[in-house]
Amino acid sequence: MSNNILTPPSTSANTRENYSSLDGLRAYAAVGIVLMHVQANLVIKPSDNFLTGDIIPWFTNFTLLFMIISAFSMCCGYYERVKSGAITPAKFYAKRYHRTWPFFAMMVVISFVMEPSWSTFCQSFADLTMCFNLLPNPNIEVIGVGWFLGTVFTFYMLFPFFTFLLDNKKRGWMVLLLSLVFCYIAIVYFGTPDFVVKPIDKVNIIYSAPFFVAGGMIYLYRLGIKSWVEKHWIIALASCLVLTILRFVVDIKGLFILPDLIVFVAWLIYAIGSKDIVLNNRVAKYLSGISMEIYLCHMMIFRVASMLHLDMFIHNNDMLYVATCITTLIGAICFSHVVKYYVFPFMENKYDYYMNKENGSSIIF
Repeated sequence: MSNNILTPPSTSANTRENYSSLDGLRAYAAVGIVLMHVQANLVIKPSDNFLTGDIIPWFTNFTLLFMIISAFSMCCGYYERVKSGAITPAKFYAKRYHRTWPFFAMMVVISFVMEPSWSTFCQSFADLTMCFNLLPNPNIEVIGVGWFLGTVFTFYMLFPFFTFLLDNKKRGWMVLLLSLVFCYIAIVYFGTPDFVVKPIDKVNIIYSAPFFVAGGMIYLYRLGIKSWVEKHWIIALASCLVLTILRFVVDIKGLFILPDLIVFVAWLIYAIGSKDIVLNNRVAKYLSGISMEIYLCHMMIFRVASMLHLDMFIHNNDMLYVATCITTLIGAICFSHVVKYYVFPFMENKYDYYMNKENGSSIIF
């Protein structure tokens, strides 16, 4: 009897799927967050207008877009393998630590060395576990932007349970609805001083859950979405633009997370089937490859850029903001590139060399 009978047929879920336009979303989201943080932390602010008063501050929510993309990407790589048992928990979590921990750990160590104290030691230790979002009040200042990794790593820890919740489309819709209800209750009821010391926000996994679930739901419908967008990309793009504009011109008070959820879901849907050169190009692909590193290091680079005292040479507030953004971005890109593509490979090669040498010596003796 042929073994083919016992082998399940190959499906697209078992093959490597490529959605290259996601690179553009990651790249622009990382850049947007840098622009937002530079403006928020500059002592000399740029002119107050619609761009600086409404749009750029909103870029802080690009972390929510990162969550949706992370969930979708995780499902592309691990959903079927976790469900089928093709990957062990040990291998799954080892890959997650290897992907996120080294650069973050390096940034934490640098931060501690620059400002050593008992407080920074405790916070640095919590950071290095990657489990600091399990704390009741994870208000950590050592690599403050690292809160995002804490939230995403909580999602990683729950990913096997996540695959169970999204076992099929019908259950997935129910889970999405329940996650929205739970998020709302968490904000309006459990987010009060009777329960917590500060309002519940995107640092909390309950608040962020609908974005992760939405990414998983898009994965379940990815084949149909890709086919539809490829045929109707103009409609898809126009819908994204209209929804984004409505996000700013319509009164959205009382809708809690829904406006941002809808906008970011729309853009991910468009990116899945798009061949748009704006999202799918060499620059976007390059920046996407170091987007996490740019996100983690940009505030440190901003502090270095602030020491240059560009305000002594640039007296126009708007030009000062632009110059500081460019300096911070270039610095963050260069630092991320050198560390990821030169320092870490060099350290890994040295480690492998000494480990092989030690193993060889033990065999000889």
